[in-house]
Amino acid sequence: MKITLKRTPEQIELVKAMASKNRNVAMEAQIALADFIGPVLAEVINNAPTLSNLFTSLQFNADDNPSIPLDLYYDVSAEDYITVYSQSAAGGLPQNQVLPTVSEMKISTYTLDSALSFDKRYAAKSRMDVISKTFTRLAQEILFKQEKTSANLLLGSLATAQTNKKAHVQRCNTNGRFLLADLNELFTLAKRINTSWLGGTPESRASRGLTDLIVSPEVVQELRAMAYNPINTKGAPASPAGALYQNGIAVPDEMRTSIYNSAGIPEFYGVSIMEINEFGRGQRYNSIFSAVAGSTSFKASDGTNAAVFGANDEIILGIDRTRDSLIRAVAIDAENGSEFNLTADDQYSVRQSKIGYFGSVQEGRMVLDVRALVGKVASGIA
Repeated sequence: MKITLKRTPEQIELVKAMASKNRNVAMEAQIALADFIGPVLAEVINNAPTLSNLFTSLQFNADDNPSIPLDLYYDVSAEDYITVYSQSAAGGLPQNQVLPTVSEMKISTYTLDSALSFDKRYAAKSRMDVISKTFTRLAQEILFKQEKTSANLLLGSLATAQTNKKAHVQRCNTNGRFLLADLNELFTLAKRINTSWLGGTPESRASRGLTDLIVSPEVVQELRAMAYNPINTKGAPASPAGALYQNGIAVPDEMRTSIYNSAGIPEFYGVSIMEINEFGRGQRYNSIFSAVAGSTSFKASDGTNAAVFGANDEIILGIDRTRDSLIRAVAIDAENGSEFNLTADDQYSVRQSKIGYFGSVQEGRMVLDVRALVGKVASGIA
């Protein structure tokens, strides 16, 4: 993420005016820059490839009390009661609410904010680089808070989720590997938990499944390795007794060539791959999942290999984005219509010789349908 202010004559004059000895002129210039850069910061934050932007934005007026009519987000034949996960405070654990589908759900919102300042002499010398870095840092801090809040909600919702007596998280088949069989089982799991209200085949089965996979760089490494490593999880048909994995089976040559030629793996098996450094053993989001999972035991798809989430494990998150499940209610500014409220900070006196800005976002996040989330626990991937 990078914010850059161009050295145009108009912007240079505006920045120099911020350092004026006339306090009225200086404040007017600061407010003008805030009005200009606020919507830009909102656009940059909303387009970052992060967990927080997996949510669909639902805008409301800043003075409004937002709510969602739940019946519009569910089929008319849905069950009478549903489970909604939401947060009442930024970064808090997801709260599990059981609500009737005919109810109007009030959205709990919170404010994510940040404040930064720089010396007036940088404005007087029209140091556009310093001012650009200041706004970049402010946007990064807001984005970091959004990421932490989103991770707590998504991983907390996933950890204990169950539908039709099926846990939404399964263990991988082979220690130290993430294979096609594991991804294939996620497809099946998504089909099993997405049923009709009677527990049978849904009317629009083709539109329910797995669209995105959020993984660590090590899991992407495993995907790339399919170009030269065997992928079978069962013994070759001709292998003798006790010689499991003796004859390794590779993916088809055409697929291996495709993997080899596109090492970035933006899409695999029809699923979009999002690589995030915070996933993986010892990383931030892995620690969050470990904390919210607690003593929950995760099994393989066949019911074996049950164990709690350990230090050698990492979580792989799958999302079905065809569902209107991940919702982010965000307040918009009444004056400029921006989701990011940036104002000139007036706390500094003349003697401090500083210019400050205060930025904030008022939002609330929720998971309306936990069936949109599935996961795999991989162990020993390094």
